[in-house]
Amino acid sequence: MAEPSAGERDPEAVSQFVEGFAAQLVEAGMQRMPARVFAALLASDSGAMTSAELGEQLRVSPAAVSGAVRYLAQQHMVSREREPGSRRERYRVHSNQWYEALTNRDAVLKRWEASLRTGVDSLGSATPAGRRLSETLAFFEFIDGEVAAMMERWRAHRERLYGDAG
Repeated sequence: MAEPSAGERDPEAVSQFVEGFAAQLVEAGMQRMPARVFAALLASDSGAMTSAELGEQLRVSPAAVSGAVRYLAQQHMVSREREPGSRRERYRVHSNQWYEALTNRDAVLKRWEASLRTGVDSLGSATPAGRRLSETLAFFEFIDGEVAAMMERWRAHRERLYGDAG
């Protein structure tokens, strides 16, 4: 069966996808409105929508969209861009949003590692609490190295699948 073109899509099916995927993101810990906005952007052919378009599709207020976009931008999952010749902003999700979101967690992991090192030093590595913190630190250091290696493998894999344009 051929893929439907944009004009042939069932808006109700698209809405069901957006709400279903958003619900899964919420189960994984994302806030509800950012999850809905993110899913709507993913499901748009251009990957970009204005606040008014998002509000209309999701049946929410501009304030709800604004708060969601602010959160998603802080998480490096969407970017803002001005429409040429307009004061309106468009919000865009990029093909590498998961890569960006994961690699931008590196700064958080580094802060956690530094804090855990301080905890181990203050509690003493021979104490039960110090050992627990030391093991937690070792886990985050391991994850940090694994994520870096995985992202490198992903870049190579993506290049094989999609080339530079992805």
